[in-house]
Amino acid sequence: MSIAVLGAGAFGTALAISLARAERSVTLWGRDAGTISDMRECLENKARLPGIALPEALKFTADIAYAAQAQTILLAVPAQQLRQFLKANAKLFESKTLVVCSKGIDLETGTGPSALIAEICPTARIAILTGPSFAIDIAQGLPTALTLAVGGSAKALQTELSTHNIRLYSTADRVGAELGGAIKNVIAIACGAAMGAGLGESARAALMTRGFAEMTRFAVSQGADAATLAGLSGFGDLVLTCTSAKSRNYAAGLALGAGKLPPEGKTVEGIPTAHALVAAAEKAGCDMPISNAVSALVAGRCSVSDALEDLLSRPLKEE
Repeated sequence: MSIAVLGAGAFGTALAISLARAERSVTLWGRDAGTISDMRECLENKARLPGIALPEALKFTADIAYAAQAQTILLAVPAQQLRQFLKANAKLFESKTLVVCSKGIDLETGTGPSALIAEICPTARIAILTGPSFAIDIAQGLPTALTLAVGGSAKALQTELSTHNIRLYSTADRVGAELGGAIKNVIAIACGAAMGAGLGESARAALMTRGFAEMTRFAVSQGADAATLAGLSGFGDLVLTCTSAKSRNYAAGLALGAGKLPPEGKTVEGIPTAHALVAAAEKAGCDMPISNAVSALVAGRCSVSDALEDLLSRPLKEE
């Protein structure tokens, strides 16, 4: 059975590399025909994963219809582009297994990718692949454990997508898995801002802990199982993203905390997610002080010191 990875960014390419090394039949699709041609010729994604050799067995295409012939399709496009991408290709995705590999909350609707797919591609089988992982680690063959959230029996898909360096743990809680992966990016910006402003590691630990409480509180309000948030897709991803300089969201927070602009040319999903999360949390009546602070910070409505003062001046409460 063939697999298509749609999105030739760093993470999509890394997944395609790992699957191809595991002797799966894999096609990597990218929208830029020139980039795809270069990858086919040089067996390297020079822009996203320089120095990593692409397997010779990996197939490349800029033809979405050709790629979508696969039954299992991994969607590695940015979360804020997913709605339009699904709409543009809905016919091609009928009755396919769509595995979302991006993390975020749709800014237009305030929903996660599962709801978008259910709305736009109702005949598709929906799965979420998420958890603590960096593209470069996967591409280099380093061990990674991820969550595969899928309704119904997950065994066949779990087996199909597991490789020598990617170990998958299954769950039926798609909502919990996708919200954990989305919200941790917002908390990572907060942690980066604290470190960039010189507030120290104790402040970061506090933000991670209280951020995890926010993440769990909101996810449960949306029907998730709290136990899911304590796993790889929640706590595990939070730890990695809030402590590593490889994290785009953490790096963006570092820059903001130091009074600089986030690095250009990199997708920072936590920024639109923060705005979407604040709106969704208000609608749900869910208290999200750290997320509110991040939304205000990235929008330029407050400084790091202002956000810290607001958080510290909140009424004292039990943990």
